[in-house]
Amino acid sequence: MTTIHLTTKINAPKINAPNKIVFDNSRDIDVHQQSASKSKEVAIAGTTTGLINYNGTVTWRGKHFGVYLTHKSRITAMDFCNYFVDEMEQGKFKSFKHEHFFKEENGQTIMTDKLQYETPFGIFGSLFDYLFLKKYLTLFLLERNKILKEVSERNN
Repeated sequence: MTTIHLTTKINAPKINAPNKIVFDNSRDIDVHQQSASKSKEVAIAGTTTGLINYNGTVTWRGKHFGVYLTHKSRITAMDFCNYFVDEMEQGKFKSFKHEHFFKEENGQTIMTDKLQYETPFGIFGSLFDYLFLKKYLTLFLLERNKILKEVSERNN
């Protein structure tokens, strides 16, 4: 199993609850589509616009490694403004779990991603992960977090 940890500091407007702003933007389907525009990723089923909530599903279709792929996720846990989890129900991974943590610290929202996944295809999947996939997913999340930061800090 591969794990990716990322931490992003966000200066969301302080007049509103900063954690709520970042939390809501993180589960906003439209913001995700904006951040994943390079892969032409769009929501095609389930929650396809606005905020996804506990037990909600979304099916994404995007171009990754030159191939269009679909990935269906469900929100399997949610502690409003502090934490939520999306887990793959259908897709190319053997398993895929993305935990999102939000904590206010010194006037900033600290957003932490913990992505854990397993690749199929035994040693070939492991080699693909080592050579390409982990770096690709890390860059994908970094781009997502950059857009989340920009959107959340707007009007600050």
